[in-house]
Amino acid sequence: MEGEIQQLVEMGATTAQARAALKQYRDVMQAAERIFEGKFDHVMDEDPQEADPVARLQQTTSSPAHRMTTPDEDQDEDEEILDDDDEGDYVDYDSDDDFKADPGNAAADVDPYSGIFFSKDRREEVIEVEEEPISLFIPEWNCRAKIMSQGEWMKGCPEGGEQSFLFSLYSQLSDGECPCPHGCGASVRRKKSDFFAMPELDFAKFTARLSKIVLQTCQRCSKDFCLACGESINAETSKRPSVLDDDPLFHCSNLQGVILGIGLSMIEELYSEQTRHTPVEQDYSVRNAKRRKVDSQPTVGAIPDGDDDDDVYYASAVKGKKNKSGIGYAGDMREDNTGQVEAIAQQRLKDEKLGQLLTAVRVYLPSLRRLGGGRTSDYLVHPTALAHLRRRFNHICSSLLKNDSLTDMSDRSVLYLELFDWLETISNHEALASMMAMPIMVVVSTKVATPKRAAHGGVHIRERTIIYEGSSGPRELLESVVIQAKAAIKGLEGMKVADSDEEEMTEEDKRLTNDSKGKAKAIDAVAPPDDSSKLLAFCRRILSTASAIDRFLSETKGDAFVHRLHAALPKIPSSSQEVHVDAGATEESAKKAYMEWATQVRFEYCDLTIPVPDITQKDNPEVDQTPNYKFYYNNEARMLANSDIPKRSLAIAKELAVLTTNLPVAWDSSIFLRVDETRVDIIKALITGPEGTPYHNGCYMFDIFLGPSYNQQPPSVKYMTTNGGKYRFNPNLYADGKVCLSLLGTWQGPGWVSGKSTLLQVLISIQSMILCEEPYLNEPGWANSAGTPQSHAYSANVRRMVVKTAMLGNLKNPPDPFREIIRTHYRLKAVSIMAQLDRWLAQDDGKPTAGEGGGYSASKVLEAGGSSNGLQKDVEEMKEILKQLQRDSGGRS
Repeated sequence: MEGEIQQLVEMGATTAQARAALKQYRDVMQAAERIFEGKFDHVMDEDPQEADPVARLQQTTSSPAHRMTTPDEDQDEDEEILDDDDEGDYVDYDSDDDFKADPGNAAADVDPYSGIFFSKDRREEVIEVEEEPISLFIPEWNCRAKIMSQGEWMKGCPEGGEQSFLFSLYSQLSDGECPCPHGCGASVRRKKSDFFAMPELDFAKFTARLSKIVLQTCQRCSKDFCLACGESINAETSKRPSVLDDDPLFHCSNLQGVILGIGLSMIEELYSEQTRHTPVEQDYSVRNAKRRKVDSQPTVGAIPDGDDDDDVYYASAVKGKKNKSGIGYAGDMREDNTGQVEAIAQQRLKDEKLGQLLTAVRVYLPSLRRLGGGRTSDYLVHPTALAHLRRRFNHICSSLLKNDSLTDMSDRSVLYLELFDWLETISNHEALASMMAMPIMVVVSTKVATPKRAAHGGVHIRERTIIYEGSSGPRELLESVVIQAKAAIKGLEGMKVADSDEEEMTEEDKRLTNDSKGKAKAIDAVAPPDDSSKLLAFCRRILSTASAIDRFLSETKGDAFVHRLHAALPKIPSSSQEVHVDAGATEESAKKAYMEWATQVRFEYCDLTIPVPDITQKDNPEVDQTPNYKFYYNNEARMLANSDIPKRSLAIAKELAVLTTNLPVAWDSSIFLRVDETRVDIIKALITGPEGTPYHNGCYMFDIFLGPSYNQQPPSVKYMTTNGGKYRFNPNLYADGKVCLSLLGTWQGPGWVSGKSTLLQVLISIQSMILCEEPYLNEPGWANSAGTPQSHAYSANVRRMVVKTAMLGNLKNPPDPFREIIRTHYRLKAVSIMAQLDRWLAQDDGKPTAGEGGGYSASKVLEAGGSSNGLQKDVEEMKEILKQLQRDSGGRS
C-alpha cells in the first residue's frame, strides 16, 4: 500500500489524495486517472494543525454572513473535523452532476443549471476583514516588501466553499514545519514571507525568488523536495524528457494557487491604479447615451467604460446643467482637443504594461496544451485557481468587455487581444470552463465597522459587511462585443471583403493578429495595414474567440450546457422575429417588461426595399435592377448602389458597432433603429417622446441616410411624423421634415466634427434638446420667454398635435418597419398613457390646433378641456384603442 501511495505521490498527487484514491480504486493507474481528472481535488493534506481551523471556518461561513477571517480561537474545540472523503462540504463547480434535472421536479426540467450557472438572482452577504498592512525586509531584494495579509488574500470572495480553500492554503503556507518526505526526520519551517511577499508590481521578481525558495534540499539526506506541498520532486525530470526547462513552479497545485493569487492581485492593483487616472479625453463614443437625462451638449469624449457596476474603477462623467434654450447648442462654443494625442499615447503605454503583466501571469494558468505537454499543476488544479479568477480576473474582464466602443477596443488591441487569450485558455480547461457561464458577483453595498486592535497586541483590523449580487457572466459580456463586431463587419462589406463567418482562427492567424503585442512596430514599418483592415482583423478575432470558447465548453461541459448558455445571451432579433411580452398586473411589472422588450428590439436589421412591381422584368438586363427603398432619400441611396468608398465603409462600421448595443432605452423615452439588411447606410429611427415634455409617449419617425462623404460630413436626416406635411411640432422640426440642429449643419453653433461626431449624438440631441420641456424657447426670438403664457399655449398646441398624429395617427396606421414597436409601446404603457391623456385634456386651453404652431396671443383663453378643438374626441378614440390592445393581449386594465 505504501509503495502504491509513493507511486501516486511521484506522479504529483498529495499523500492524502493518494490514500483517498486507493481506497476507492485498487488499481494504481485507475486511481491516478481519477486524480488527474480532478475527482480528489477536495481532499486536503491530513494535517491536524490545519484541519481544525478549516472546519471552524467552514462552520462560520455557513451562516448568512460569511466571515472571511481566521475563526475565533475561543470557539468550541470539539467541532467536527473535515472528512477528506466528504464531497458534500463543497460545491463542485467543475461538475454538472449536482445541477442535473430531477425527473420529479418540473422546475428542474426547465432549467437544470439554475442553481449556480446563468442565474443573476443571487445575493450574498459577506464579512470581510481589512488588516493593517505589514512589510518585512527581503534579503534577496535588498528592500522591504509588503506581505499580503489573510484579509487581502481572501478579499472579494462571496462563496463559502471557496473561502475555505483560500483560508486553508494561506494557513498551510504561512507557518508551520514542512517535514522531509523521504523519512529522514528533518524539516524546514515555512514563513509567510516565503510565499506572500509582494514586490511592487514586479511579477518576474516574485516568481524568480519563489522558484529558489520552493526547491529545498534536505540538510540531512540531501534529497530535493517542494516546500509548498512537502513532496519529492527529484523524479519528475526523468519522467518528462520532453520538457527542456523543468520549472519547479509547475510542480504542485499549491504553487499554482499562490502564483495565481499573487499575480492576479498585482494585475488588479495595476488596473485599479491606471483607471483611477484615466483621462476622459480617450474615447470615440457617447458613453452617456445609456442615461436618459442627457447632458445639455452631447459629449464627444467620454469615459471608455462607466457602467454602474464599475464605479470603483471609473469615475462617472460630469453632467452638464440642462440648457433652457432647447436647441442643443446655445452660443458660440468650441471643442477643446488639446492634450488628446498625449492622452492616447499615455493610454497605449498603460495598456502595454498591463498586457505584459497579463501575459506573464497567463503562463501559470492550468493548460493541457502547454508547449512540451501538461505539467502536474495542469492536471491537478488547485481549488483556489477558480476562486482567484472569479473574484479578481472577472472584475477586470467585466470592466473591459463593457466598453461600448469597438473602435476604442481595436485601438487598444494590445490589451484586448491578451484578454481574449485569457478567455480561451480558461474555457479550454475543464476545471475552469464553468466560470464562463457563472454570474460575476459585484459589490452593491458596503458597511464599514469601527477599526479595532486584534488580540495580543496585533495589528489593527477593520470589518466590512459587503453585499454581492450577480451580474452578467464573462461569455454573456463577450456576446455584446460579438454583436458589435458582427455589425462592424456588416458595415465593412461595402469594401468587398471576404465573407467573415464565425470560424475559429488558426494559430497562425492569431499570431498575425497579435502582432501588436510587441511586434507591431517592425511589421508596420514594412507594410502598414489601413484602418479598415485592422478593424476587420480585430473583429474576426473577436468572433474567433467566441467560437473557440463555445467549442471548448461543448467539449468540457457538453452540448446541453452550451445550448443553455446561448439561450441566455443577448441577441439582435431579425424583423421576422416577433417579441411578445406581457405588461403584468402592476406599473412596476409593466416597466420591467417594457425595459426588457425595448432593450431586445431597439436595433434590428430588416428589408426596407420596395418589391419589384413586375416580376417578369426582374432579370431583364435592359431594366434597371437597382432596388427602390421605402425611404425619403431613395434616389440618393440608389445612386450609391455598389459603390466602394473605404473611408465611408469604415465610418459606418464603427457607427453600427456602437449603435447595436448603446441606443438609450427607458420607460420615459427610448430610441429604436431599423437598418436595411443589405444597405446599412439606409436607416430609419423612432424616438418616443420624453416624460415631462409635450411630446411624452408620442412616436416620432426619422429617415436617415449616411451619404457618400460620411462621416466627413453629417448624415442626412428627415423628420417624417408631420401629418402629411401639415404639422410643425417644434421650431426645429419643420412641417416639410427639415431638422434644425447644429450637428447637421442646419443651425448655428458647433457643427459636425469630421471623423469624430456620431449618429448617436444626433439622435440623442433630437431626443433631449428638440423634444424638450418648453419647445417655444427653441425659436431664437422667443428664447427668453420661459414660463410665459405664450410658451404654455405653444406647448398645449403641441400636445394636441401629438395626440392626433404622433399617438392616434401612428396607432391607426402604423408605418413600416415600426408597426410592432408602436403597438407594443402603447400596449405596455396603456394604463400610464390613459392617465396622461386625462391630464392633458384637463390642461388644454381649448384653442384650435395650429399646424404651424405659431405664437398665440394670451388675451383670449377658452374653457380648459373644451371639446371644440377636437382634442376630447381624439383622446376618447385613443383610449378606446388602448383598451382594445389590452383586451387582445389579456393585459391589465
